[in-house]
Amino acid sequence: MLGQAIGDALGAPTEGMTRAAIRAKYGRVTGYVSDDPAGTDDTEYAAMTAQILLKAGPDITVNDVARGWIEALVDQVTPFDGGGFSEMEAIHNLAKGLLPPASGTDNHEMWSDGSGMRVAPIGAYAAGNPVEAARLAGIDAQVSHARDGIWASQAIAAATAAAIVSTDWRHIVQAGIDVTPPDSWTRRMIEKAIAIAEGTGTVEERLDELERRVAIFHYPWADVAPEAIALAFGVFAIAEGDYSEAVLGGVNIGRDADTIAAMAGAMAGALNGVDAIPSEWKDRLGPLRGSCIAAMAGVDLWELADEIADSVDERKVLSND
Repeated sequence: MLGQAIGDALGAPTEGMTRAAIRAKYGRVTGYVSDDPAGTDDTEYAAMTAQILLKAGPDITVNDVARGWIEALVDQVTPFDGGGFSEMEAIHNLAKGLLPPASGTDNHEMWSDGSGMRVAPIGAYAAGNPVEAARLAGIDAQVSHARDGIWASQAIAAATAAAIVSTDWRHIVQAGIDVTPPDSWTRRMIEKAIAIAEGTGTVEERLDELERRVAIFHYPWADVAPEAIALAFGVFAIAEGDYSEAVLGGVNIGRDADTIAAMAGAMAGALNGVDAIPSEWKDRLGPLRGSCIAAMAGVDLWELADEIADSVDERKVLSND
């Protein structure tokens, strides 16, 4: 949870930029460039996802997800600052009475990375069980996405769940690939990114190659799920799972940098644990501000993460009884 949120906050200033523009403005970003860092809609949607999942439990249904979204979002009167197109369209659909899967399929941004940005808590909840993480992510994503928008989120959730019990970044990547449909756009893009990551050249040269060969420059927005998820897996693989390097790879890759860094941060945080996150990054991240989702204002991510960990432990005890 913290790995995701810190990646989001670090990447927010470089969102939408190219690598060339980042170099020109910042050189190489190595930490917060804002005096007042904060997560974006990515982290607030992740927190809401966690709350809905904790309330519903492992038997969660698409109706549980829809109900949680309706309660938290449909009657919000303040602006959804930074809210993604896929989420806004889903909220609009829910307000009209459309429920999932229709709220996700009748959505012109159903292929966005908006579902992948919020699944870190799902991976944590299904710790060590990537297949279960993918199942839960598929249920969650239907409220706002379809097809590759769902498959991409399942890849991140599965990889995050695998990372909690793994010591090998390659196994984590493979867990994400394994839950995607064969020959899907999402799987092809992830595999392309991993091939680049495992290729020759310096870290910076391989990041340049990721941007050149994976980014979809002809589309007006940088939020296409197969692109962003592939870039997240690519920077994670180039860093060989190291937390700081994976997140900074996402920050400096540009494009949908906050979401890429958030997803890479979820996987690397799960792999390495909270102690791998630099104190300077952890200590400056406070409670959520509710800038996008008003209902998330004041949520403490440390407490929410503890609730997820407690739930994992409780289910382990029950399964052993």
